[in-house]
Amino acid sequence: MNYKHTQIGYLMLVVTLAVLVLFAWAHITASDEPPSADSGINLLVTATMALILFILASFGSLQVIIDGKYLRIKFGYGIYHKKFSLNDIVSAKTVRNRWYYGWGIRGCLWSKMWIYNVSGFDAVEIKLKNGKAYRIGTDEPKKLEQAILHSIK
Repeated sequence: MNYKHTQIGYLMLVVTLAVLVLFAWAHITASDEPPSADSGINLLVTATMALILFILASFGSLQVIIDGKYLRIKFGYGIYHKKFSLNDIVSAKTVRNRWYYGWGIRGCLWSKMWIYNVSGFDAVEIKLKNGKAYRIGTDEPKKLEQAILHSIK
């Protein structure tokens, strides 16, 4: 069964926009000051701002794709992506993440699992043959769970 869904992380997009406005304001007010001999520092600050925006924007959405062989996840425009062989998945179930699990990519030491999430608390937990567990956040957990279960039969 093929499956493809993209969840938008609206809060992350709002945060990215707010940081962009803050950086633009800082850049404009800094350019009003007389030029200094520290142009290398100005370039470093600008590059750091661009890197921060690039990283924030990369967590604005989470795409989940199931094809014939793999369950694939991709954040934003693909700077981070991961794939799981459908042959390695032994179970999938709908779960609800706790608020303190957060969003983004998280490794939980006490529960020995990785969480990939951009918004909300709903997720599907998959367990692999090697004992590892992963939670994939989604705004349609039942559809994703059914797609995974249908694909691993």
